[in-house]
Amino acid sequence: MRLPVLTLLLVLSAHVMAREPRVVHVLVALCDNVHQGIVKVPAQLGNGQDPAGNLYWGAAFGVRTHFNNAAEWTRVPCDRAPEAHILERVAWRHRDSAVVLIAEAYDGRHIREATEDLLRYASGAGARIVNVNGEVVRAGGAAQLVAYAGHDGLMDFHLDRDFPGPPSDAREVIVLACVSRSFFQEPLRATKATPLLWTTGLMAPEAYTLRAALDGWVRRETAEQVRERAAAAYHSYQKCGITGARRLLVTGW
Repeated sequence: MRLPVLTLLLVLSAHVMAREPRVVHVLVALCDNVHQGIVKVPAQLGNGQDPAGNLYWGAAFGVRTHFNNAAEWTRVPCDRAPEAHILERVAWRHRDSAVVLIAEAYDGRHIREATEDLLRYASGAGARIVNVNGEVVRAGGAAQLVAYAGHDGLMDFHLDRDFPGPPSDAREVIVLACVSRSFFQEPLRATKATPLLWTTGLMAPEAYTLRAALDGWVRRETAEQVRERAAAAYHSYQKCGITGARRLLVTGW
């Protein structure tokens, strides 16, 4: 029996969508002693124009180094970002699932662009096409999870626009920055995305917290389970006490 053309197209479209990997897009604002309102760190760690030695990227607990060393993630080649202020882009595939992780290092002078891109992607806008090991991957506003790691730029500047998005349960956001729930609550609410993980106080936005959260997200655990994984990891590295870590890292509104 021949299917009507419209029915055939819908079936093919559903099949293609089912094969697409789940995508995590991580935006890292490089730590910058000069251009961000942060407590100063050693010069090598706080050079926002040098990804290789940066606290949030190339250092031991930076995103690139930490995930390169993570047994559950395999580094794969990807194309460069076209924007000059994105100094490096890297990608990994999860060992036991179809999840693709794309991370981008933003020049520390351009933390505003990183912040605005986070909210743009959270709103579902700004879909990016990234070539990952020869496969076309839909990232940016098409990613299922968008994450940010770095200084909370909204402590230093105000946004001059909103990023409204359509209601959807598909888009989730992680914001690993100091007091991110307070500073990002209003702009993030406008995007209609769901806050999977953010913070109530000062924190070190290093990659072990993100890795732990992704361990749960990849397994499709509940938001509370993801949050518990993140809190346990933060306590393990920071020795802050599990109760304090649970107060710091929260989920939902």
